[in-house]
Amino acid sequence: MFATLALVFTALASNALTTPLPLVRRVPTGQVITQCTTPNTIALTFDDGPSEYTPQLLDLLSRYSARATFFVLGDAAAQNPGLLQRMRDEGHQVGAHTYDHLSLPSLGYDGIASQMTRLEEVIRPALGVAPAYMRPPYLETNELVLQVMRDLDYRVISASVDTKDYENQDADAIINTSFQLFLDQLDAGGNIVLAHDIHYWTVASLAERMLQEVNARGLIATTVGDCLGDGEIAWYH
Repeated sequence: MFATLALVFTALASNALTTPLPLVRRVPTGQVITQCTTPNTIALTFDDGPSEYTPQLLDLLSRYSARATFFVLGDAAAQNPGLLQRMRDEGHQVGAHTYDHLSLPSLGYDGIASQMTRLEEVIRPALGVAPAYMRPPYLETNELVLQVMRDLDYRVISASVDTKDYENQDADAIINTSFQLFLDQLDAGGNIVLAHDIHYWTVASLAERMLQEVNARGLIATTVGDCLGDGEIAWYH
């Protein structure tokens, strides 16, 4: 009898060790998110890449032991699968920014869904997974867009710090305007930062100034998923 019970308990213990725990996602789908929830964190995010400047940005982030989130586009991702892999290998988060950077509210249900699934078809061969986080182009959403994102199981990330770096691509403006916007909105409590790794001055100047400020304030530069309390397993489908 005791031998039988021992075998039963051994089988139960073995099953407990081999049965995966259910995935718990802390971040809701189809709801616009603008703020980190983990104290003392800040999420630097870069849209529209990868680009020729992205390797330099990855080198910079490595020097500062910082992690970031990259919301990528279809053609750029298709042309740079190695950069997608490098992002993930170095602890960054790869997110979806749609395939074509169209205004999603201008599309119907199928068109919105296609923008996401076509991008998944590009990213999945490179990473073995597809993003579970997305940022809508121009930060534009409506109820239909959010419904599609719920149906496709996407977390919708906006921003609370907009550097407007795309408007300020020269050596002076990137600091006098974009970096000042970063400081002002950081002071106002923002902590999800929007910038673009397709622009030279963003990578050559703004990114390091932001990282220096983050360190000076004692903040942790991390991914959007991490700053919202999601572990890496929840960043992807």
